[in-house]
Amino acid sequence: MILHAQGALLPDGWAKDVRITVTEGRITDVTANTAPQGERHALVLPAPVNLHSHTFQRAMAGLTEARTAGQDSFWTWRTLMYRFLDHLTPDDVEAIAALAMIEMAEAGYAAVAEFHYLHHQPGGAPYDNPAELSARIAAAAADTGFGLTLLPVLYEQGGCDGRALAGGQLRFGCDLERFQTLHAAARKALARPDDGTGVAPHSLRAVSRRSLAEIAQTSGPIHLHLAEQVAEVAEVQAAYGARPVEWALQNLPIDQRWCMIHATQMQPDETVRLAKTGAVAGLCPITEANLGDGIFDGPGWQAAGGRLGVGTDSNVQISLTGELRLLEYSQRLGQKARAVMADAIRSTGRVLLDASLQGGAQAAGRRSGAIAPGQWADLMVPDTSDVEGLSGDTLLDAWIFASRERPVRELWSAGRHIVASGRHIARDRIEARYRSRLAALKARA
Repeated sequence: MILHAQGALLPDGWAKDVRITVTEGRITDVTANTAPQGERHALVLPAPVNLHSHTFQRAMAGLTEARTAGQDSFWTWRTLMYRFLDHLTPDDVEAIAALAMIEMAEAGYAAVAEFHYLHHQPGGAPYDNPAELSARIAAAAADTGFGLTLLPVLYEQGGCDGRALAGGQLRFGCDLERFQTLHAAARKALARPDDGTGVAPHSLRAVSRRSLAEIAQTSGPIHLHLAEQVAEVAEVQAAYGARPVEWALQNLPIDQRWCMIHATQMQPDETVRLAKTGAVAGLCPITEANLGDGIFDGPGWQAAGGRLGVGTDSNVQISLTGELRLLEYSQRLGQKARAVMADAIRSTGRVLLDASLQGGAQAAGRRSGAIAPGQWADLMVPDTSDVEGLSGDTLLDAWIFASRERPVRELWSAGRHIVASGRHIARDRIEARYRSRLAALKARA
């Protein structure tokens, strides 16, 4: 495959008349200032990884906005989520994941790091294949052509005190030995060369300190929910004698393999110290706003040289430009300033896109995030029809902050052309299956 881009964002900046050659899913040559050859597009950008998702929650979108008894919070939302997942079958999980993935592709993502913690049947009994639901996520990725880093989740306990799991949590639960068996089976479900796996100890609340120490020795990406909620901080501090970030820094070998999800409850010194480890901050601004998590310290993280990426988490709304826009807007609300994430050279939109490309690829362990030889051909042609006449960083800013929610015209995941003219190539079939499963789910519930 050969693409010709009138403009393209390369690792060293903007370039004109760029020929991009793709062989077996990888970029093999990039040459600027060339005569048109191959498939022509006005603008080609790298497409980032969605670094944090629970795809099954896509079917809950919009169903938890009414207030329950007293002040609604993350914890009351979680209770409703447990109730919902009691009814999910493997067929439901696969159909929901496939719809979420085509929406991610249409939003501009080329791959997802799926934080997958739904493992067992209602009540906690295992499936005949212990990785049945992991295999369903892998099947959805194969069906949609979407890139996947599968992160099976270790979830051992109901809190820092080691209390037993109960209710909806029983579908998550594994001790370390059972998890290792499940993880090995999940790895076998992946068949494509660009797919990968990692591990996800759910949180300091849900995994014992002994298991955290052991799982930290594994290779590959390690994702961990960290310091998302005030009550979580208080629980960890009471049980372990330190705030979550402080405890993690003292007790875990945090480095570039790690992706710390949310980290919205950090003190300034924690922000600096965590940033300097090279770990990625996995930010999900739409979900964090929806759940009332708080505001990440963007300026502090940035000043310390921290790396970040964005994800869709609960999938209440799947939008790459929306995540980037809300990341910046939350900083503006917190700082009472404008263009908070911009630097002296790059505009706000450019900084946000560059960060999401680097951070997402690092967090997923995926060789992507740049239009360069050797990288997977994760590429997109943004729909800039609302902002014609602009170029470079100004065009990116207008696309992120001022255009309508019609983000991409074309998208390739590892060279697979899965979005054409703004629609996923299998949307009609996958959406019809999703609608059918959703109707059956509602009837059961």
